[in-house]
Amino acid sequence: MTFHVSRFTLANNRQKTLILSFALVVVMLGVGIVYPIFPFFITELGASGTELGLLAATSALLEFVFAPIWGSVSDRTGRKPILMVGMVGYGLSMLLFGLATQLWMLFASRALSGILSSATLTTAMAYVGDTTSEEERGGGIGLLEAAMALGVILGPGMGGWLAGDSLSTPFFIAAGMSLVSLLLIFILLPESLPAEARQQIEGKVSTVQLSELWRALFSPIGVLLFMVALFSFALTNFEAVFGLYALEKFGYGPERVGTILMVVAIVSTVGKAALTGPTIKRWGEATVIKASLLAGSVGFAVLLLANTYVTILLATGFFILSKTLLRPSALSLISKRATGGQGAAMGLSNSFMSLGRIAGPIWAGAVFDVNYNYPYLSGSAILFIGFLISLAWVSQGRVTTYPPASRETG
Repeated sequence: MTFHVSRFTLANNRQKTLILSFALVVVMLGVGIVYPIFPFFITELGASGTELGLLAATSALLEFVFAPIWGSVSDRTGRKPILMVGMVGYGLSMLLFGLATQLWMLFASRALSGILSSATLTTAMAYVGDTTSEEERGGGIGLLEAAMALGVILGPGMGGWLAGDSLSTPFFIAAGMSLVSLLLIFILLPESLPAEARQQIEGKVSTVQLSELWRALFSPIGVLLFMVALFSFALTNFEAVFGLYALEKFGYGPERVGTILMVVAIVSTVGKAALTGPTIKRWGEATVIKASLLAGSVGFAVLLLANTYVTILLATGFFILSKTLLRPSALSLISKRATGGQGAAMGLSNSFMSLGRIAGPIWAGAVFDVNYNYPYLSGSAILFIGFLISLAWVSQGRVTTYPPASRETG
């Protein structure tokens, strides 16, 4: 009897993980779909790079603000309702984007996505934590990460190819997929957090604390957190305006832009899986961080020199490979240098990454309107400055930063 119950439980957990994985594939498809089509939508509506950057920053800012709130709320109300809210929000944002005939509708779509669909990732991870043992948890989270990677890979290609006849088609399909995911969650996914395990409502809801982020900059991991933000800022200089850059400089349509961005996602995913571990083991995180910053700076310059479809693919692959090694190296060193809890350190790194994702598109869009080469020229300069900083303050044996201000005064 015990054997049969265990086998049933295993199958049941697998079903839950598959439902969550499908939800994350759908959400990340939406993220990937947007980038190759953004430039063509805003061009049709008479907007420019500044508006494009602000659109990208809108969803990033609201995700930054609302993700911790949704995680905290799910601790009080249960996971299933928040997962459903996330999928409803995502579906509505995709539908609104597809129906957009004015610029404000695009902003409303991105705002809705940032506020509501940000609930999905946070709560899905928490759901896995509720329903798996410590031994199984890594595998469960790994499946969700793989689902996200699949969505990121397929999204740009799907968006670019389906937009050939109508720019709205990919968004309507994404909205339909979110409805399917919503029904699967509603019908087949049980609540993972029983009422007796939920936190009491009188506790405060978690929110972003900017003062904590400022203090973290002067902690033993402060320089590394700055590196994470710098990397994220530079990367979004590439992502946010690439479609508009390819349209204005080469006249590429959404199909070619989508294909290039799909290659970007494939290189990034394969690089993380195949190169990160051996590279860090061979040379250490500090060396990989320095080499990645320098290679990324060079990569931006190479992107500007590429002038054919093949050379653009090669240059983009080289640039993305350099950034692929930077993030995990920085996170690994943050984990080793953290003086507090690992969870708090990773939470801080995610927050600084989000700050880079907010500031990067705004900057890239603004300077794009001055000259379409400026986002990549400035990205190259920023990463080179980061490289110089890393030479002075990032070492494998020790990270040299200013001591925490609170300890000095207290």
